[in-house]
Amino acid sequence: MKTLAYMGLCGGLLLSSTQIQAAEPHTRSHYKVPYAKSAPVIDGVADEAIWDKAPWRQIDQVLIGDGLKSDDFSGRFKLVWTKSHLYLLAEIVDDVMADHYADPLEHYWDDEALELFVDEDNSGGDHQYNHSAFAYHIALDGNVVDSGPDRKAHLYNDHVQSRWQRTPEYTVWEAAIAIYDESFVDEDRSAKPVKLKLGKKMGFMVAYCDNDGGLNREHFIGSEEIVPVNGDKNRGWIDASVFGEIELVK
Repeated sequence: MKTLAYMGLCGGLLLSSTQIQAAEPHTRSHYKVPYAKSAPVIDGVADEAIWDKAPWRQIDQVLIGDGLKSDDFSGRFKLVWTKSHLYLLAEIVDDVMADHYADPLEHYWDDEALELFVDEDNSGGDHQYNHSAFAYHIALDGNVVDSGPDRKAHLYNDHVQSRWQRTPEYTVWEAAIAIYDESFVDEDRSAKPVKLKLGKKMGFMVAYCDNDGGLNREHFIGSEEIVPVNGDKNRGWIDASVFGEIELVK
């Protein structure tokens, strides 16, 4: 067992096909992502002027767990884009951050983690075991995990580059996200990300797995308010319809 003072990304437990239901319609957030003439350097510092153009969005919707206090966790993020990547800056405040599982493919949703959900064509719907959308679990050591059509966890390290650094007040995380569409096939080394362009809309959501030192996460907090299905708000890794919408602007 390892316990480290850093953050990563999370997923969910497996469900049977009878448990997979579409979430009820919800009010989607709309985020306008400004264009960056020069790509931000992914170094966990975020000192480029382009970040000042992007608005903050809160990570404040508790999807799993009870009694979350602001001194336990608070988070926010912003986005910019170039033709080749979507760029994320996140600031995370967390009193205890723990990572127990050395194997990046084992219980990756239970370690302290930040999760990025991307739906390239904004089509919504089921993506649990297909690549209609992605739920990237970005580990603190740089590993990127999601489930594939074979229902197994896979590494998607060439999809997301990330770096984090601690400050006295919070952890700064930067990520460069290559956008792949639903034609992506696991193990196909020839697959290329799509080129981004002005006016493009995508489904997008950020979430965080809060582990205070145990073997399981205590809370799961997202950027979207999700209507529960049979009491379950942890729908992002199954249904892309619960994502917010982003639009690439000047």
